[in-house]
Amino acid sequence: MKIEIVQLENIRSHLKSTVPFARGFNCLVGGVGTGKSSVLYAVDFALFGEPLGRSFEYLLREGADSAKVTVQFSQNGRTYKLIRGLKTRGKGIGQDFEELKLFEDETLIASMKTDAIAEQFKAITGLDKDLYREIVWVRQEHLKELLDAAPRDRQRRLDELFGLSDYEMAWSNIAAYKRDYETERRVYEKDPDVVGLEKLSGEYNRVTEEFTLLEMELRDSVGKLASAKRELEDSEAKLKKLEEKKVRIEELKRKEAEIQANISSTVDAVASLNQRVEGKKTVIDNLRQRQNSLEFQVAACKRTLEDSGVAINQPFEALRAQLAAFDEKLSSLRAEQEATMQNLRADRKRTESLSMESRCPLCLQSLDGEYKAGLMERIQQENADRQNTIKQLQGEIEKMQRTKLVANEAFSNLQTLTTRAEDLRTRLSEEGKNLGDLAVEAEGKRQVEAELGGQLEALRFEIGRFEMSDLETARVQREQVFTQYYRVEADLRTKENRKKDLMTRLDEVKERIDHAQEKLERMQKISRTVEVLGAIRDAYRSIQPKLRSEFVKVLRNFVQQVLDSLVGGEAPLLNVVVDESYTPYVKSESGADRDVTNLSGGERTLLAFAYRLGLGQLIMQSRTGHGLSILLLDEPTESLGREDGSIDRLAEAISRFKAIEQIIAVTHSEAFAEKAEHVIILEKEAGISKISLER
Repeated sequence: MKIEIVQLENIRSHLKSTVPFARGFNCLVGGVGTGKSSVLYAVDFALFGEPLGRSFEYLLREGADSAKVTVQFSQNGRTYKLIRGLKTRGKGIGQDFEELKLFEDETLIASMKTDAIAEQFKAITGLDKDLYREIVWVRQEHLKELLDAAPRDRQRRLDELFGLSDYEMAWSNIAAYKRDYETERRVYEKDPDVVGLEKLSGEYNRVTEEFTLLEMELRDSVGKLASAKRELEDSEAKLKKLEEKKVRIEELKRKEAEIQANISSTVDAVASLNQRVEGKKTVIDNLRQRQNSLEFQVAACKRTLEDSGVAINQPFEALRAQLAAFDEKLSSLRAEQEATMQNLRADRKRTESLSMESRCPLCLQSLDGEYKAGLMERIQQENADRQNTIKQLQGEIEKMQRTKLVANEAFSNLQTLTTRAEDLRTRLSEEGKNLGDLAVEAEGKRQVEAELGGQLEALRFEIGRFEMSDLETARVQREQVFTQYYRVEADLRTKENRKKDLMTRLDEVKERIDHAQEKLERMQKISRTVEVLGAIRDAYRSIQPKLRSEFVKVLRNFVQQVLDSLVGGEAPLLNVVVDESYTPYVKSESGADRDVTNLSGGERTLLAFAYRLGLGQLIMQSRTGHGLSILLLDEPTESLGREDGSIDRLAEAISRFKAIEQIIAVTHSEAFAEKAEHVIILEKEAGISKISLER
C-alpha cells in the first residue's frame, strides 16, 4: 500500500489542504501546532473511522459543523480513493455516512456502511485497525514503547499480534469445554431415563399390548355406532315424516275450518239470494200490475180520443196536429158566429132606421108602407134565423170546446201514461234481468256449496286417517334410539380418548427411550470427546512455546537485518539477541549481554526503530502473507538531540532503508528532514495550516 494524496477539510487547523506523498522517505516538517500530526490522525480516521479516544473532538476544526478526509492510495497496480466525513449532531460529533465512499479506479465499490468499507479495505491491503495502529503507525513517543515495556506485558502484546494468544485462549476455552462435557456426562449418568431404560422398555411393551386390545374394542364400537346411527337415522326419518304429516293434517284442519266457514258463508249467501229473488219477483208482480193499470188507462184515453173523433193509431205529432184542428174549427165557428151577429146588428139598425123613416138604409130611396112592412118583416125573419144560427153556433162552439178539453186532457194523459209505461217496461226488463242474474248467482252458490261439501268430506276423511298415537310412538322410539346412540358414541369417544392417551403415552415412552438411547450414545461420544479434548489441550500447551521460539528466531534475524541495513557498516556492529519474552538484548564483542537501558540514546533509537521494523515485517508476513510496505512515524526523534548526532544517524538510517516502499515521518526537526527524499513544509497563518513542497 502506498499513500498518494491526502485531502483535509476542516480538520483541526486545516481549512482545506491537499498533501501529496511519493514513494520512498517522505517528511512533513513544521513548527509546533502547524498541523503535522493532524495529517496522520486524518489518515487513521479515513482508513478506519474510529476515534483514538471517546470522541472525534480532536479532529473537527473549532467552529465547523462538518469535516471530510480523502485518502488516495495504490495497491497492486490499482488506485483507490477512500472518503470519510464528520458531522455535528446536537452536542456530539459523529460520522457523516452519506460521505462514506470507497472507489477503485473511479468505480464505487462500497459506500455508507462502515462494515462494508472495512471489509473491502482489509481485502485490498490486509490491514485492520489493530495491525495498523500497532505496526504501521508509530505514534508520537511510542517508538521505544515496546523496548521500555515489562517483559510479561511485551510478551502478551506480541503474542496477540502474532496470534499466539489464540492458542492460550484456545487452551483455556478447551478446558471450559472439557469441564462442560464432563458435567454433561455426569448428568447423563444420573438421568432417570438412562438408569431406568429397561423399565421404560417394559412399560412400552405393556402400553403397546393395551393399545392393541383397545384397537379391537374400538373397531367393534365403531360397528355398533354405525348400526345405532342407522337406527337413529331411520327413526328420525320416520319421526320427521310423521311430523311433516302432522303439519299437513294441521294445515288440512285449518283448511277444513276455512271450508266450513266458506260453506256457512255460502249458505248465508244462498239464503240471501233467495230472499232477493223472492223480493225481485214481488217487485216484478207489482210492476206488472202497474203495467196492466197503465195499459187500461191508456186504452181509456185512446177511447176518449176516438170518441172525440181523433184517429189514435198515429204518432203523437199527428195526434197533436189533429188536436190543433179543434182550434181551427173553433175559430171558424166563432168567425161564423161573429159574422152572423154583425149581420144581426146591421139588420137591427136597418129595422130601427126603417121604423123611424121610410127610406132604404142602403140606397136611401123612399119606401112605401107595404114594402117597408114587408121589408121589416123579412129583416126580422132573417134576424130570427140569425138568432137561431148564433144559438146553434154557440152550442157547437161549447160542444167543440168540451170535446177539445176532453181530447187535450186525454192526449196529455196518454203522453204521460205512455212515458210511464215505457219506463215501467224498461224497469220490468231490468228487474227481469236482475232476477235472472240473481237466479244464476244463487245456482252458482248452490254449486259452490255442493263442491265445498265434497271437499269437506274428503278433508275429513284424510284427517281421520292420521293417528296421533303413531307420532307419539315414533317420538318415544326416536328418544330410545338416540339414547342408545349417545351411549355407544360416548363409549366410543371414551375409548378414542383412551387411545389418544395411550398413543401419547406410547409417544412419550418411545421418546424417552429414544432420548435415553441418544443420551447413552451421547455419553459415549462425550467420553471420547473428553479424551480428545485432553489430548488437544496438551497439544496447545506444548505448541505455543514452540511457535514462540520460532517467531523469536525469525524476529532476531529480521531485527538484525534491519539494524544492519540502518547502520550500513558505518557504525560499530550491534549483535541483537531476543529471548522468549521478545525482549531484545545487545551482545557485546566479548559475548556479554547488554540490556537496552545500558545503550546510548542513538543506539537505543536505532535498536527501537529496527525492532519495530523487524516486528512489523514479521507480523505482516504472518498475518497478511507480504511484508511491511508503508510506515508512518510521528515525531520519531523524541528524546534525540543533534549535538550527539543521533537525529542525523536516525534520519540517515531511514533514508538508506529501502525494504519499505513508503515511509512518512512527521517531525519538527529540520535536520531530520534533510535526509528525506520528499519534504513537505507546514506553516500556520491566521490559525490555518498552509502546505508547500520543498522537494
